[in-house]
Amino acid sequence: MSNDAISADFVALALTGVQKLTPYQPGKPIEELERELGISGSIKLASNENPLGPSPKGLEAARRALEGVALYPDGAGFALRQALGRRLGVEVGCVTLGNGSNDVLELIARAWLGPGRSAVYSRHAFAVYPIVVQAVGAEARVAAAHARDHAQPYGHDLNAMAALVSGDTRVVFIANPNNPTGTWVDAAALRDFIASMPAQTLVVVDEAYFEYVEEQNYPDAMAWLAEFPNLIVTRTFSKIYGLAGLRVGYAVSHPQVADVLNRVRQPFNTGLPAQAAAIAALEDEAHVRESRAVNRAGLAQLTDACRERGLYYIPSVGNFLSIDVGRPAGAVYDGLLREGVIVRPVGAYEMPQFLRVTVGRKEENQRFIAALDRVLGA
Repeated sequence: MSNDAISADFVALALTGVQKLTPYQPGKPIEELERELGISGSIKLASNENPLGPSPKGLEAARRALEGVALYPDGAGFALRQALGRRLGVEVGCVTLGNGSNDVLELIARAWLGPGRSAVYSRHAFAVYPIVVQAVGAEARVAAAHARDHAQPYGHDLNAMAALVSGDTRVVFIANPNNPTGTWVDAAALRDFIASMPAQTLVVVDEAYFEYVEEQNYPDAMAWLAEFPNLIVTRTFSKIYGLAGLRVGYAVSHPQVADVLNRVRQPFNTGLPAQAAAIAALEDEAHVRESRAVNRAGLAQLTDACRERGLYYIPSVGNFLSIDVGRPAGAVYDGLLREGVIVRPVGAYEMPQFLRVTVGRKEENQRFIAALDRVLGA
């Protein structure tokens, strides 16, 4: 059927929130860049992936699991939820699996948000929050972030967020640490914020980068689950465990909250190889330690380079660094693409002069620094 034969306006027929929705834009794939520019040997420092690759134990488990992919996986993911329960010290009934933690965030919005309800999140917060809120027709209330000269520049201002919470607020999203800023909220401030929330307001603490953080006062929000029934903590296997391509994340919450999430969760939303790899990766402590050490050294390498060049950056506790390049970042991003280096412009986060750079291996970081010098010099 040709487009001329289409008589209906399918955009106009969509839900109001969906009509105006801008899809999430992932980092540019290496294959796409090399196909477009006819180059080879590119590197990707755009999507906060682990430069060491997947957990070796997880990879081997996924390979073994492939032999059984003619059959559906366990739709409830019991073995993985059991492994997470043992590792985290929670009951199996508190764990909800997702096709990456993005999936869990969407489930939360679908279960508790909609017209006549509101959600609160911070300016410059993870892009999935506004997408899922808008898609279900809820009201988005965006709190002002900390100023550039704050100790956590561009980070979550919990007082500003609390001021936007009202009787119709069903969800508050807090990324700790936040993507793309790398900023974080300390234990005392976060706990006080959660304690101040109404019982009917769910507080979602997104800890996708939890395993990378080494700050002394950084909280493990899961320790408060018994105290706060309205708390949901989300994490992922896409970052430090290196399983981004298998798509597996999870939420931990009060059992009743988990029951609601599982009512809207699609069956088999995590595949057999993903479940097997995640179980094995949980036990691969050597891979986690090495990944953390590489990240620590890489962050120092990138921040030292910024200081030497007089470039402002946001201090980060994640596996990425947001750098102010002193001009509209789109042209710098394009210049880096021609150098075979993929990073992430974050203009969509209202940070038009910033590039977010994933921490890579030492040689990858150096290649980015050298390419940036050439692009800025030009």
